[in-house]
Amino acid sequence: MATRPISAEDHDRIAEAIRAAELKTDGEIYCVVARASDGYFFPAAFTTTLGLFIASLAVAYGLEAWWLTIRLPHFVLAQLLALASVFALLWFLPALRIHFVPRRLRYQAAHANAVKQFLARNVHRTQARTGVLIFVSIAERYAEVVADSGIDAKVGQHVWDGVVRDLTKHAGDDRLADGFVKSIESVGAVLAEHFPVTEGDSNELDDHLVEI
Repeated sequence: MATRPISAEDHDRIAEAIRAAELKTDGEIYCVVARASDGYFFPAAFTTTLGLFIASLAVAYGLEAWWLTIRLPHFVLAQLLALASVFALLWFLPALRIHFVPRRLRYQAAHANAVKQFLARNVHRTQARTGVLIFVSIAERYAEVVADSGIDAKVGQHVWDGVVRDLTKHAGDDRLADGFVKSIESVGAVLAEHFPVTEGDSNELDDHLVEI
């Protein structure tokens, strides 16, 4: 997914896209991008420990098949040293951790972070319950659109799935800022259709991309 940092110019483009979209709707759009949604040390440690245990069993059976012997204390010490080495690598090289975490757990962590940001950024506190969060977690290669209850009652999930597909495609091409702009335009069009702007509409959420 995206590796280039989002420049100040890209931040300005995204903010302008939000402002332009919200001129046509009472809805509110908020954007968050996370470098990662979890540290993953403990899931990675569990997976590698299980892998080392299985590998040690295979080594033990191999030694027996070749009529070789190793004293039990030495075998256990070798296991502990290998485990300590792996833990040290995971501790000092955090970028390695996610590669030892099943995809399902990564997506669960990213989804939980999306919901957390939706609540923490008060996207659920708009007057008409028409807030929408566009969320990306780069390490997990995950994107999600979280819509408040007022919108969910009128817009099907398949609409947001299309926005997510387009956003992840842009991110996969390392054009994350372009993906956010296009997604904002798409979400804004949906909101304008179902919640057109009315007189006295106020801007309830900040119009910028938050990086965490």
